[in-house]
This record gives sequence, C-alpha cells and structure tokens, in this order.
Amino acid sequence: MEKPANDSLPCIAGIGLRAPHYCEVLEKLPKLGWIEVHNENFFGGGSPLRTLLKVREHYPVSLHGVGMGLASTAPLDQAHLSALYRLCEAVQPASVSEHLCWNSVPDIANNGSMVINDLLPFPYTHEALSHVANRIEQVQEKLGRRLLVENLSSYLSFTCSEMSEGEFLSELSQLTGCAILFDVNNLYVNARNLGVDAKAFIKSLPADAVAEYHLAGHSIRDGCLVDTHSTQVCAEVWALYEFALQQIGPRPTLIEWDSDIPALAMLQSEAGKAQQRLEEYHACAK
Repeated sequence: MEKPANDSLPCIAGIGLRAPHYCEVLEKLPKLGWIEVHNENFFGGGSPLRTLLKVREHYPVSLHGVGMGLASTAPLDQAHLSALYRLCEAVQPASVSEHLCWNSVPDIANNGSMVINDLLPFPYTHEALSHVANRIEQVQEKLGRRLLVENLSSYLSFTCSEMSEGEFLSELSQLTGCAILFDVNNLYVNARNLGVDAKAFIKSLPADAVAEYHLAGHSIRDGCLVDTHSTQVCAEVWALYEFALQQIGPRPTLIEWDSDIPALAMLQSEAGKAQQRLEEYHACAK
C-alpha cells in the first residue's frame, strides 16, 4: 500500500518534553533537536495546548499516543480519534505515533467500553494482523497522515502466536503503509524477560519502514525488567542501538524519561550520547 503523506523529523536526537520542563524550555530555548509530547495531555486544549504551540514555534514536534488501543476489540474510540485530529491540525506535527497494544474491551451492559490504563500485549496471529491493520487504516484515513507504530515491552508471551513481533510489524507496515517506531529499550526488556533474540528481531525489521528510535531506562523488580522510563539508558541498550544503526541506519532518536524526571540538563546529556552515535555512524559511512 502507498504510504500516506507525512512530514518528517530531522535525523538527530531529541527528548520527550514533560510538564516539569515546560517553563525552562520556553524561557531558555535550549539546544534541542526536536521534542515529543504525549497526545492525551493536550486534548483538553487550554494552557497546555497554548504552551505546546509556543514550543512548536521553536522545535519540531512529534505527537506520541498512549491511549488509542490499536489492538483492542472494542470499537475504535471516535472521540479520541477526533481529538487527535484536532490536535494534529493545531500543531502540525512532524510525526504521529501510537503503541501496538490493546487497552479496552466492549462493555455491552453499558453500551460502551471498559478502558484499562495499561499497554497490554496480544498474540501475533493472522486474525490480529487483519484487525489491527483495519484500525490503523481508519486512523491514517482520518488524520491524512502516516502513523508510526511502536513495538511493545511485554511481561508474557502467547503460545498461540503465529509469527514473531518483528514479522507482525513487517506485515503490518506492508498492509497499511504505516511506519515503525522502534523502541530499543522495549526490545531489551523483552530479551531479558522473555528470551527474545534481540539481534534477530532487529534483522527482521524492514529498514525502510523504520522511521524513528526510542531510547529509555528501566527498573528491575524481583528480577524482572520493568519499562518505567525512570533512569538513564543502560550500556546494553546503547549497544543494541549501535547494532540497529548498523543494520537499519540512522533515524530520528528520542530519549524518553517519564518518571523520576531529572533536570533538563540530564535529558540533554542523554540526547547528546545518542547524537554522538548518530554522528559516528555518518562518519564511518563516508
């Protein structure tokens, strides 16, 4: 399928912009490659949206969703989709992305949906592929934009899966024209928790469909890695990122930090590490 129209981010490192840093960013206008925000924080308009529009005057902006539930069996939330459309029209983002997960089920008794505040995994079957592809096409048609779909950190696997996550993403991209947002930390979490072959996953991704990288930190609880986005990127994730650069190539790269949020300077430092690796790749490629 032909890819829907979409602007693009610069192929440099950026940061996730969260509320504690809004004022500092607008007052100091630090050197940032680009910024990403969570869609749902701006659906209500008002002061948050006005702030984002001011930020947009100085930096490329990516909109990243956590609540659409692309794999949910409940009908696609049209109010949510309309709110995202209005936000895109206001911000004119360089990219729009969403997680490959489910978060709701039909609530027949109340003629609605029961929503779960989590990013939940699902089996990678051909039935699920058709279902998710249909929903992505609805989203892209409404927005008039290509959607980036992010691989998920998971804490269980399904014996009924008919393909790997990498194969599922590849097929999904071919069917819908969507792009892949490759979260390297999510892959590392799955490699440690579930035994996923990280390098095989990276090799299975169609390079031309990968549009962006995410990098983040995680926590360890009772021996299980939890994707908390609460620490610096670990050495093993940096190594996987370097492997991805060799296999897939350089792409816009984001540092995510969503809890225990540090000073802005720390985020800039982490983004600088990603930028250094992007520049080293370009230097070696010449």
